[in-house]
Amino acid sequence: MKISVCIDAVYAGKDITAAIDDVMANGLDTIEFWGWEDKDIQKLAKYQKEKGFRVAAFCTKFISLTDPLLRRDYVKGLEETLEIAERLNCRCLITQTGADTGKDREIQKKSLIEGLKACAPILEKKGVTLVVEPLNLRVDHQGYFLSGSDEAAEILKEVGSPNVKMLFDIYHQQITEGDLIRRIRKYLPCIGHFHAAGNPGRHELYQSEINYPYVFQAIENEAYEGYMGLEYFPEDAPEAGLVYAKKVSGWKE
Repeated sequence: MKISVCIDAVYAGKDITAAIDDVMANGLDTIEFWGWEDKDIQKLAKYQKEKGFRVAAFCTKFISLTDPLLRRDYVKGLEETLEIAERLNCRCLITQTGADTGKDREIQKKSLIEGLKACAPILEKKGVTLVVEPLNLRVDHQGYFLSGSDEAAEILKEVGSPNVKMLFDIYHQQITEGDLIRRIRKYLPCIGHFHAAGNPGRHELYQSEINYPYVFQAIENEAYEGYMGLEYFPEDAPEAGLVYAKKVSGWKE
């Protein structure tokens, strides 16, 4: 298991190059972020060549997949995002599903599946994985369409592409459904990326009801080779949370 640091969360409001410098000063070499439209991609790509850090993942454009009328816009946004991913040598993109439109759930699910199916051949050609993220509805994302890992796995089975997987956010899934380790083991073949944060509060992993040492060990035991993205809003200096995450994940320098 490898670690990436979401700079939009852990270093919210800070200069991106300063954030990257701090990540690397703490012995890590991989970042991720949310949207790319507010980033100076030319500057970031140049800094990547200078410093040698990796970009594990970032988000495609936030266009709804639950509304079929927006599908063409979504696919166009994905194609634009893939161009950015190529410039940053990034092989994983994050997508959200969009809001619950209020229509019959099966109709929305059909739109979501068909939208992802339309993206699959584009992703396969580029060799990039798109990870679909369920989010909790109770605390942070009321009105969002997809919250459960069970339903996410069903959707991915219908899509049927090795390049469309799940982002399993441990924080969100603890709030939504719990039973974390059993679900992770069950769905690991279709999980392409993880996020981690403490619950309640979405702070450092050591401020949490979630037993992160045990959860991380369970993931490690399953021979997961992808990234664990640290996506929390720290209460302490960033170094404290990064040092702890490295320790409990078994990170090796």
